[in-house]
Amino acid sequence: MTGLIGKKVGMTQFYNAEGNVIPVTVVRTGPCVVVQKKETDKDGYRALQVGFGSRKNQRVNKPMQGHMAKAGKGAFEVLKEFRLDDVSQYEVGQEIKAADLFKVGDRIDVSGISKGHGFTGVIKRWSFGGFPGSHGTHEYFRHGGSIGNRSFPGRVRKGKKMAGQWGHERVSIQNLEVVEIRPDENLMLVKGAVPGAKHGVIIVRRAVKG
Repeated sequence: MTGLIGKKVGMTQFYNAEGNVIPVTVVRTGPCVVVQKKETDKDGYRALQVGFGSRKNQRVNKPMQGHMAKAGKGAFEVLKEFRLDDVSQYEVGQEIKAADLFKVGDRIDVSGISKGHGFTGVIKRWSFGGFPGSHGTHEYFRHGGSIGNRSFPGRVRKGKKMAGQWGHERVSIQNLEVVEIRPDENLMLVKGAVPGAKHGVIIVRRAVKG
């Protein structure tokens, strides 16, 4: 297993053995329940589909209720697949906890949906400097300025920094350190900040570059 589904609880401080204060993010990781095993001969690839959290049955349609019922743990809030080379060591309905995959000192990658800030201008979104506050500037203080030429290329290039939706996109933070794992509470303390707001769903994986 390469990762788990979790939920961001919030940030706090942690004192290590040397007495230094470390800012940490508290993540509730699991337990994740195996809902389905994907096999090469049937599905074309090997993976585990795991569920996290709980939902009322009436909030889930009938096909998904039948699919999740195979695990025997009720309806789940989130379903996610993790690719694996060998799925034979796992069974449907088995619980996977953070202590089964990670230990203190491990490096992890955390993915989540960043906080949404709505529609913003170029100054807030891209840190543009704006125009002078005096010397003839008239009702043109927070604009982006020119966005291209007329003859060449005769269009606005893709990726041009302009006003638009800021945030609410998938963000991954790499090489974060696991400071502490509390198996009884299904909590993991991760050094630094992770994407998203409180109670947001995140994906915790083993570090690719660690």
